[in-house]
Amino acid sequence: MTTLADRPNTALLVIDVQNGVVTGAHERDAVVANIGDLVDKARREQVPVVWVQHSDEDMALRSDSWQIVPELVPDAAEPLVHKLYGDSFEDTDLEDILSGLGIGHLVVVGAQTDVCVRSTLHGAIVRGYDATLVSDAHTTEDQSAWGAPAPEQVIAHTNLYWRYQTAPGRKGGTVETKDVAFG
Repeated sequence: MTTLADRPNTALLVIDVQNGVVTGAHERDAVVANIGDLVDKARREQVPVVWVQHSDEDMALRSDSWQIVPELVPDAAEPLVHKLYGDSFEDTDLEDILSGLGIGHLVVVGAQTDVCVRSTLHGAIVRGYDATLVSDAHTTEDQSAWGAPAPEQVIAHTNLYWRYQTAPGRKGGTVETKDVAFG
């Protein structure tokens, strides 16, 4: 249903599953395992896997905190997008990569739910993509000390509102890891 012409393909977009992002994340191990299962499934089905890596003053390029978690190993042939902002499209080559692969639908996983995942989901819809959030394959850390809800509430709320997200000619939606169908 994407509004992007001649882009019938789907990609798995793995956002910021980096040491410095998910170390203290809610249900970190279960979420990383689900992402690993989806990466394996995408590869078996020859669905592109696109990796996103964030950097900033607290997560310097090539530092240990910047590295993707050891449980997940990008294939050398899989695109890797480096970003400085929450939205993975903002000031990156993500759009060029997806266009070159004929991608009009993104299956989104990663961290952090309330920042980069949400920003990228909204950025995708605004740019004409369909964007499906995998409800049990994204996470965030506890930021309740700064007034945010508990992580499980942030995740549940994001899943709730994204389940019904639509725009003219585009749709959001959620799905559990076990039910992801890339086709």
